[in-house]
Amino acid sequence: MTIANIGYQDTPFLPGDRWRVHDGSRPQAAIVTPGGAPGAPPSDALVLFDGTDLSRWQSQKGEPSGWIVENGYMQVPAHGTPGGGDIITRDEFGDCQIHLEWCTPSPPKGDSQGRGNSGVFLMGRYEIQVLDTYQNPTYADGLAGAIYGQYPPLVNACRPPGEWQTYDILFTAPRFSGDTVESPGYVTLIHNGVVLHNHTALLGGTRHKDVAQYRAHPPTGPLKLQDHGNPVRFRNIWVRPLKGYDE
Repeated sequence: MTIANIGYQDTPFLPGDRWRVHDGSRPQAAIVTPGGAPGAPPSDALVLFDGTDLSRWQSQKGEPSGWIVENGYMQVPAHGTPGGGDIITRDEFGDCQIHLEWCTPSPPKGDSQGRGNSGVFLMGRYEIQVLDTYQNPTYADGLAGAIYGQYPPLVNACRPPGEWQTYDILFTAPRFSGDTVESPGYVTLIHNGVVLHNHTALLGGTRHKDVAQYRAHPPTGPLKLQDHGNPVRFRNIWVRPLKGYDE
């Protein structure tokens, strides 16, 4: 919808744009109804897990997932259980806003990276670490909320084991020209209401015990949750693809 008589047509054009300052004919923003409670999906979100089933998820081989679904959450199954392993969304995303909630086992078992370990992989490639780092020291770029193997979180905002925690992620996908990176990926992460990364440029795809590297890939990819052998739980997962102002 455009309403020409509410703005101006005699103002300067914005740099490199077809719209004038206060242009009354510029398209209006779409109306979105916010969620009714903190963390609830807004009206334009794609709900990836509502606590009832895994219909939007699959194994990396394209098979149904064997993760446990009960009491409104999904849980990594016991190590070695058929149907375990990492799971990915059937849908794929580029630039997006993601909300999810996670919970590590209580009482805790293990230490360092062996305690409540999982991960959220953007486009299936770029890992945000999930780990119980409440009074549990580990290497800095492997703490909860770390961009794994690249950047530690600005602070450790981890709640005690057994408590639900939130990740709110803003992701800008990398851009490629052939095999060349034109623009890196960027991540902003808020953990339990605390900023851990502020538009941080990714070094590349996540690697273990090695430097991250970019490899050219399509403009969209699935969200992946990691089975690291610990019974971590997830709930209330939704995503909003992000577009430019005038798209």
